[in-house]
Amino acid sequence: MEIINQTSQIKHTLPVMEAFYTIQGEGFYQGRAAYFIRLGGCDVGCVWCDVKESWDANLHPQQTVTKIVTDALQETNKAKNVIAVITGGEPLMYNLDELTNALQEVGFQTNIETSGAYSLSGNLDWICLSPKKFKAPLPEVIAKANELKIIIYNKSDFAWAEKYAAQTKPDCKLYLQPEWSKEKEMLPLIVDYIKQNPKWELSLQIHKYINVP
Repeated sequence: MEIINQTSQIKHTLPVMEAFYTIQGEGFYQGRAAYFIRLGGCDVGCVWCDVKESWDANLHPQQTVTKIVTDALQETNKAKNVIAVITGGEPLMYNLDELTNALQEVGFQTNIETSGAYSLSGNLDWICLSPKKFKAPLPEVIAKANELKIIIYNKSDFAWAEKYAAQTKPDCKLYLQPEWSKEKEMLPLIVDYIKQNPKWELSLQIHKYINVP
């Protein structure tokens, strides 16, 4: 809660760990041009997190919304049909109203990748919910998720995935994604599970296969 309180006093800035133009490597928008805005700060604490350097918001510079959006336009050369993906860390630790409004005003689609552990904010075109066992998602986020992406780290995660799938809206896209370090072990299990439960689809981190950010 400390980070939220600090942010509310500095309304026009957010801690940006990194921002880059690439393709979306996973989930529903896999393969689409995407500008990622990774905010610093996270207290969910996934043991297998591959961006643990994002956890401490104080390590990352505060940037104004104007700078964030200006950089996005410059990096994408004002290309059309680019998705702006707000990720983290845990981006919903902050109020995203101003950032998402500004991004939409200049033509970006606003997507978010979140654990759902904090209340929704911002005008969001697409909500990718990836809940974690370490801090449960809020019911309000589950109900509005467009995409549920479950990271499969061990066999017990399939039952855990079904628990949250049952709480999503009927048109929510359902994805199972192997945790990267256990991909060879978990991928065959996921394929078999999807064959038996075809409401689920496979998500792979293709950016790691083709070595792009």
